[in-house]
Amino acid sequence: MRVYLGSDHAGYQLKARLLARLAELGHDGADCGPFVLDADDDYPPYVLRAATAAANEPGTLGIVIGGSGNGEAIAANKVRGVRCALAFSDQTAQLGREHNDANVLSLGARMYPEADALRYAEIFLGTPFSGDPRHERRLGQLERYEHSGVLPPLPETAS
Repeated sequence: MRVYLGSDHAGYQLKARLLARLAELGHDGADCGPFVLDADDDYPPYVLRAATAAANEPGTLGIVIGGSGNGEAIAANKVRGVRCALAFSDQTAQLGREHNDANVLSLGARMYPEADALRYAEIFLGTPFSGDPRHERRLGQLERYEHSGVLPPLPETAS
């Protein structure tokens, strides 16, 4: 599978390790930058490129990496068609795919050991979307809102 990666300086080293691990697993890692370590760089140019590529190429995924992963998740989720999940445990990595059909994973290089981040990525890449009707329904509501800007109706019981 092709996996697009983008980071900032805080995620630069982890991105390099992820690219190597993806190759070991037989995935095609596509580096969207940065290509040199620059402590003053900004994440949006790299993260937006990785997220856009993942959204525009069906069957691919993306991984974005920063210090906490929060800014990167926010940036990635600005891209139409992206559902970016922030992972901080095995379960959040799994559920991002299984329940939310996330196509981009955000990792915080300063939040946990490298081995955990690599494992979260492997779990994310290896977990399929469940296709459960309740998750399909929720994703449909989000997609309609993303395209129309119209809020989903409230349930009859919520007044």
